[in-house]
Amino acid sequence: QVQVVESGGGLVQAGGSLRLSCAASGRISQINVMGWYRQAPGKQRELVATITSGGTVNYAASVKGRFTISRDNAKKTVYLQMTGLQVEDTAVYYCNVADRFLNSWGQGTQVTVSS
Repeated sequence: QVQVVESGGGLVQAGGSLRLSCAASGRISQINVMGWYRQAPGKQRELVATITSGGTVNYAASVKGRFTISRDNAKKTVYLQMTGLQVEDTAVYYCNVADRFLNSWGQGTQVTVSS
């Protein structure tokens, strides 16, 4: 049993910032990759950013230069610092945690950017 819990979503003005957090707990083995995905209304879920246990990061082109992913391995927590938010960033943001055997997902946190 693995629990993945996101927090930090909310309503923000365009150009503003938000910081999302995601903590994993429960029966999970060594975590390899942690990441953030998002799904906007009427759109397919897409990768936002990932980070490996060694700190290698990967970003979607649409967020590169604006978002920063980081993690605290001891806390089994991943963060997404979002700056320069745009209306197009509005979506439900999901946290993904992957160990050797499976991927676990959080319930998502809503991010709404107003113009």
